[in-house]
Amino acid sequence: MTSIEPRDLGASTPHEIHRLASRGFAITYLVALASLGSVAVLARGLLLDLLLVAIGIALGSMLVLLSRRMGRAIRELETSQTGLQHDYDRARLDSLLDGLTGLGNHRAFQEALDEEVAAAREAGRPLALLMIDVDDLKQTNDRGGHIAGDEVLRALGRIIRSNLRRSDRAFRIGGDEFALLLPDCDLDGGEAIAGHLLAAALGGNQGARSAFSITIGLTAFPESSAGRQQLIIQADAALYAGKRHGRTTVERFDPMRHGVANDERSLVELALAVERVSHGLLRAVYQPVVSLRTGQVVGFEGLVRLAADAGFPDPTSLFVAAEATSRTIELDVVCARTVLAGAGELGTEAYIAINVSPRTLESDAFSALELVALARRYGIAPSQLVVELTEREAVEDLSKLQAAVATLRRHDVRIAIDDVGAGNAGLRLLSEVDFDIMKIDLSLVRAGAHHAPSEAVLRALAAVARQRGSSIVAEGIETSDLLEAVLELRFDAGQGYLLGRPLPQLVHDPVALFALMADGDATIAVA
Repeated sequence: MTSIEPRDLGASTPHEIHRLASRGFAITYLVALASLGSVAVLARGLLLDLLLVAIGIALGSMLVLLSRRMGRAIRELETSQTGLQHDYDRARLDSLLDGLTGLGNHRAFQEALDEEVAAAREAGRPLALLMIDVDDLKQTNDRGGHIAGDEVLRALGRIIRSNLRRSDRAFRIGGDEFALLLPDCDLDGGEAIAGHLLAAALGGNQGARSAFSITIGLTAFPESSAGRQQLIIQADAALYAGKRHGRTTVERFDPMRHGVANDERSLVELALAVERVSHGLLRAVYQPVVSLRTGQVVGFEGLVRLAADAGFPDPTSLFVAAEATSRTIELDVVCARTVLAGAGELGTEAYIAINVSPRTLESDAFSALELVALARRYGIAPSQLVVELTEREAVEDLSKLQAAVATLRRHDVRIAIDDVGAGNAGLRLLSEVDFDIMKIDLSLVRAGAHHAPSEAVLRALAAVARQRGSSIVAEGIETSDLLEAVLELRFDAGQGYLLGRPLPQLVHDPVALFALMADGDATIAVA
């Protein structure tokens, strides 16, 4: 840097002195500025460091705060997840319980059945299945309201719980239907438990207003069934058989009597098989009903027979499958159409009888007028049509059945009751519905020919028919002894192989009754 010596000032002019002074000031100013710049740089560095420290402290605090909040959120989420799991478990449990009885519901039954069958198969142990139906629950509701019906259902639930072992599982699978799974239990053991349940229900305890009755059907794996589907079908078939033949009973599955219940096809496959039969695999045959006074044919019962490739061994098996798959109505209509379409020339005096399940007449999906329309379509006057109520299924809604019967009567259709004497169900209907024709079950006819008590029942039924103005028909007349017995009882008409076999066409030829008693064989004798 250039310095200004004192000696230079003395030798200089005033102008020079001013110039030199100005240059010195500028230099000093620049030096000051440079110093200030260094200080500013240092200050900026210090401020930046302070700022970074502050940011670090702030970030640390924020991370701590965020960590705390995240921890709290995680804990809340875990608590919420636990609550959700509890709610889910509670909802699933509720979805598997029947709210009225506290037993498992239909969904729970399906799941448990899979589990128990698999466990029984793996362990090589038996498994019994009981199907239970409350008898006449609708009548209980009609008399005392749904409160009375609910009391019966709750009472049955308590009876079931108090009579089962710890390993047994119970379910309410429908309005008045219950199911029980009994591990390590065969048919005999299941029947014993069923007997206890029936006795307890008839005892009138457990909170019901009065005693009530139940019908129980049972089967067992592997004695009768090879798997879950067969268990359901077999137990249902046994239950329906018990209801048809009097109710208030325990019915074991019997492959000889319960037909398709031994079928290994699934319910879906059975439903398809029933539908397939409805399309051209049925043919009609007609068995004559003969006056036991004149030998003249007074009517025909239209029956159906199956084609060889129908997939069912006989009509009984077909109708059991229809019941199991809820296709009874469709099958009844198809059978009625088949019979009426093939009847041909009926004449003016004879009638044609078709079999219809009470369940069909009760159903909201069916109108009794459909039968009237079918008869007219095939040239049959409604007055020549007889609707026979079968006992394939029990009556569930008596008021609807009575309404359907009244509708048919208004159109001159006559009503018959089939298989009277086969069980209490037929006798019960006699007290509730007025029938134009009473058909006596062949087993009672056979017994009456040889046993005094059965004969007394037959005489009483004949008296009831006469009091009501009904005609009485004896079914199953196959021998001369049976024919002689019903002639002595003065029945109005008879039906059976001795009087006429079912044939594809109507045969109006009269029958020589006294000749048949002499010959004693099951052939048609023409007068």
